[in-house]
Amino acid sequence: MARIVTTTYSLDIVYAPFEQMSDEEFFHFCSQNKHIPIERDENHQILFMAPVTPDFFSKNSDLTTELTIWNRIVKSGRVFDSSAGFYLPDGSMRSPDAAWVSHERWNAMPPRENIGFAYVAPDFVAELLSPTDSLTAAKEKMEKWRHNGVQLGWLIDVANETVHVYRSNGTDSAVTGFNNKLSGEDVLPGFELDLTLLHSKFDAFGKGPNTFQATSATSNADFCLIYSQRHQGHRSDIRHYQFT
Repeated sequence: MARIVTTTYSLDIVYAPFEQMSDEEFFHFCSQNKHIPIERDENHQILFMAPVTPDFFSKNSDLTTELTIWNRIVKSGRVFDSSAGFYLPDGSMRSPDAAWVSHERWNAMPPRENIGFAYVAPDFVAELLSPTDSLTAAKEKMEKWRHNGVQLGWLIDVANETVHVYRSNGTDSAVTGFNNKLSGEDVLPGFELDLTLLHSKFDAFGKGPNTFQATSATSNADFCLIYSQRHQGHRSDIRHYQFT
């Protein structure tokens, strides 16, 4: 018996401990639950992500599209959107909102390590902060990206029109105002993001019940979760389930 702990409520379920999942089993678990975006932290705790609003998705798409257009010209790496997962050196599996991996890093992986979630830290990642995300938690996540080998990271706070820039050399900076252009610096040479693309405000989250269901048929991860809760006007983008 295990307890799922959230900020608002808890419930008991029967499960096989997640820490016993192999990476292959975890990938299978995620594949069986494609309707729920899932990440794994460095302690092998599972994070379930709520669906995003259309406005948020549109901004994410704009960012990925701009990155893809640049990459098609320079042909120096691979671009990924928020559906891609990466196994990182600290044992976590993360899915940034946008990412770029150089050919050098990608080709350095043994072929078996790019089947499923790739065993590589992207050279560049971008995370978009939704109105209900915690800025403190998002900054902590960016530090973890950097610790795992990401060379350039952008935390884009659309509501406050600020981009927090993280570099592998430990320097940070902030760009305020979405009338600016953001440079890809030496990691994405020649790439500039016109922040006016992200200028419009986020749509409000809708009201009503939300139901998540997840099942798995893996040998070490028989798991079933049914969640339903009515929210008052908004919902959290990330729910952190800690198994104790």
